[in-house]
Amino acid sequence: MIESLTIEQARKLVLHSQRLPPTRQGGPAVDATLSAIEQLGYVQIDTISVVQRAHHHTLWARNPRYQPAHLDQLVEQRQVFEYWSHAAAYQPMRDFRYSLVRKQALKSGEQNHWFRRDAKLMNEVIERISAEGPLMAKDFESVVQKQQGWGVKPAKQALETLFMQGDLMVSKRVNFHKVYNLTERVLPAGIDTSVPTKEEYARHLIFQCLEAHGLAQPAQIAYLRKNVKYRIGAALLEMRAAGEVLQVCVEGVDYYALPASLNLLNKPLSRSKLKILSPFDNLLIQRKRMKDLFDFDYQLECYVPAAKRKYGYFVLPVLWNGRLAARMDCKADRKTSVLHVHHLVLEPVVKNTDAFFQALEKELAAFMQFNSCRYLQIHQTTPGCLKPELQKRARSIERAP
Repeated sequence: MIESLTIEQARKLVLHSQRLPPTRQGGPAVDATLSAIEQLGYVQIDTISVVQRAHHHTLWARNPRYQPAHLDQLVEQRQVFEYWSHAAAYQPMRDFRYSLVRKQALKSGEQNHWFRRDAKLMNEVIERISAEGPLMAKDFESVVQKQQGWGVKPAKQALETLFMQGDLMVSKRVNFHKVYNLTERVLPAGIDTSVPTKEEYARHLIFQCLEAHGLAQPAQIAYLRKNVKYRIGAALLEMRAAGEVLQVCVEGVDYYALPASLNLLNKPLSRSKLKILSPFDNLLIQRKRMKDLFDFDYQLECYVPAAKRKYGYFVLPVLWNGRLAARMDCKADRKTSVLHVHHLVLEPVVKNTDAFFQALEKELAAFMQFNSCRYLQIHQTTPGCLKPELQKRARSIERAP
């Protein structure tokens, strides 16, 4: 039997699974951060700092009490670790064994790393860390400053190769620079280090994706992962026959979902809350999926030549009323403590602008605090007639205690 969902139900299922907008959680704030990472499966790490970096922003969107120090604390406590998901990411330590599939493939040569392997230098790196303890790339002197491979120093290439194939882990970061240590010194005692079979790995990816996203298609589950699409498809057929997953149809398009996830449709969605999201947020990272399910056509234009940008350099999607209702090009100027809204563009789905601006005002105040800003400057809105209203609310936010 195939379940049928309306597009509104599908969106509700996705948002609840993504914990957006967030609901109030008790207990220590850092526990709520860990819970968010475990629910999402990963949080992408990104270097762009126009506003708070993506890993902080994504977690703040789900935990209003989030502090950037939480990630350092969770890494130190060995509850999360860094590795590659579809990109560099923080992942729950409970899922460590599933990172071994890629590590083993890289170490055996089944997959190629983007850096050339230098076995002699890699051995030297291991020997130094074994003898001296955790080290950063800058701790290694290199006669050859650069070689082919994105202009990265040879020692850094060796460190990253050893990291990707599992010999090293990141024990912490200092000013965003990785500190590497031997894997056995970083892993908590008792952690499962057995390598999953390919079938186990496929099932893990399915459960992780469906728990985090509510519903998904096979290609979305396999997104940017090598050599898994066939096994995911085969596993889904077996799991459907066993009742572990359901096939659901959304306006003629088939997806898969976990049976328990459909209970989320009975839970009310907080539609009045507004959330400003990172371009690298888990909800948004698959752009075609967002177009299909939320009718939101999004491109991060910082990678587009300035003359061809439609909305701005670093445009943040805005979630409100269960929809992606706006996009906002922002920059936090920490020196002047000003949050610049270079361009706010409302989507056609926004019919009640008063309710939207009321929710935006509250969220902007929190977003300014999250970005260590005290002042708000509005440059442009679309439609342009909305700019005076937003400027008035900006002054109200700045006057607030």
